[in-house]
Amino acid sequence: MRFSVLENFQKSIGLSFTDIGLLDSALTHRSSVNENLHSPGQRHNERMEFLGDAVLGQTIAFVLYRRLADSPEGELSRLKSLLVSEPCLAEIASRIGIPAVLNLGRGEELSGGRNKKAIIADALEALIGAVFIDKGMNEAETLVERLFEEPLRQALSSPSKDFKTIVQEYAQKYSKGLPLYILESSEGPVHAMVFWVSSTLDGRKFGPCSGHTKKEAEQAAAESLYTALKAESPLISSRLDEIIGL
Repeated sequence: MRFSVLENFQKSIGLSFTDIGLLDSALTHRSSVNENLHSPGQRHNERMEFLGDAVLGQTIAFVLYRRLADSPEGELSRLKSLLVSEPCLAEIASRIGIPAVLNLGRGEELSGGRNKKAIIADALEALIGAVFIDKGMNEAETLVERLFEEPLRQALSSPSKDFKTIVQEYAQKYSKGLPLYILESSEGPVHAMVFWVSSTLDGRKFGPCSGHTKKEAEQAAAESLYTALKAESPLISSRLDEIIGL
């Protein structure tokens, strides 16, 4: 049964693993292993996630360096941060069907684990790591470029300023105070921590939003604030566009 699920999944995204056990591990959450101690050979995806994160970062950096020959380091860093962020990874993971094929423990299943951005984003990184182990760097790079083509196109048309900068400049001009970022909680093992941060402006709270670093979580919270402001009224939307330079 599980083999059939994995076979169908890899075909749907144009992959063919030599060792399909690597794919199984990439799609297995720690909760499943913890609840099935009678299966000592089963492995969860955290080590592959660590590897995939490195492969992803290197590949995206090279793609940006190659395609944006005239862009400064700061702009390349901004785009890289956007593309490897949890929201972007989770969106891609959902699009290719990762939530449906995740191997979760019963507790995580009941708590909505298939819809948790952190879990499905980590699984995507683990998938990239599994391809690297099974097929090598060239195949892993090809997969990343294929999966991230549309997000890259969108990123290139996104504001050149990061969301924290945008809402900071907006608040300085039009609000009574400045945005504040509050660390609500953190969870997970040391090498894969998830931070939850909320943002507040003029007494209104947005988030919390998650990220693998406090900085990433703050950017996600700032994006949540930006999105809410943008939708509030045409006047506020035009003021934000002015700050961005549109």
